[in-house]
Amino acid sequence: MLVAATLFGVALIFIYYQKLIKLYRFQQNFINGFTHELKTPIASLRLYLDTFKKYELKRDEQLKYIDYMIRDTNRLTLNVNQILQIAKVEDKSFKPSLTKVNIVNFIDDFFKKNPHYFEEITVNIDKPDKEYSAHVEPELFEMVVMNIVTNAINYSSKRSKESQEAKLDVGFNNENGKLKIDFIDNGIGIEKHEIKKIFNKMYRVGKTIKGSGLGLYLSTNLMRMHGGSLRAESAGLGHGSTFTVSLPIKVSHHE
Repeated sequence: MLVAATLFGVALIFIYYQKLIKLYRFQQNFINGFTHELKTPIASLRLYLDTFKKYELKRDEQLKYIDYMIRDTNRLTLNVNQILQIAKVEDKSFKPSLTKVNIVNFIDDFFKKNPHYFEEITVNIDKPDKEYSAHVEPELFEMVVMNIVTNAINYSSKRSKESQEAKLDVGFNNENGKLKIDFIDNGIGIEKHEIKKIFNKMYRVGKTIKGSGLGLYLSTNLMRMHGGSLRAESAGLGHGSTFTVSLPIKVSHHE
């Protein structure tokens, strides 16, 4: 019995030690990944501000640098907001404030209002002849769309460097009272064994791809809070990816 108790104690210590190592690695990956996501736009902003300070620039050059700075501040805002939203979604008592919106118009307006985010990718929206309405919290649902599109841009970067234009097709269809929104990109694709992992916190496919590893984790949790879901499909590397948002909806036909 003494030997058995000793072995049991050693096993518990070993398991606890392994969990500590895993937690430590997770913390290091989080710090390294997220620090990079914060430092990059900050360094870029500093460079542009130094340029403004040292040189007399023409108005068109000023506007060009101002656009760059706006993009960097938007990137910082997105990263900070994601951290804040993760704290909310992991608080079991948090409930989103839902509003009924026309989903097709909402997504179309989102792309029209934020063209500066999507200059690296061509977006095509296949609008249906029906109106799909769902209850969402606009700010949170917009974050889901932003994360999916940002993911498509990041993982299309290698493909675009090979002289193939980065593209994203957005389609809508009704399946048994659920609105399926497909975001289909022509990026580098996902290996089958990676598909489930990409929704884990801090997980990234390819360490050279920029990103914090928080976007898809946050998005899938936000969709659950909306009574929906987020899933991914890919035929493998080189075949692009499809991210599908599912929402309970009401349908109305155009006159």
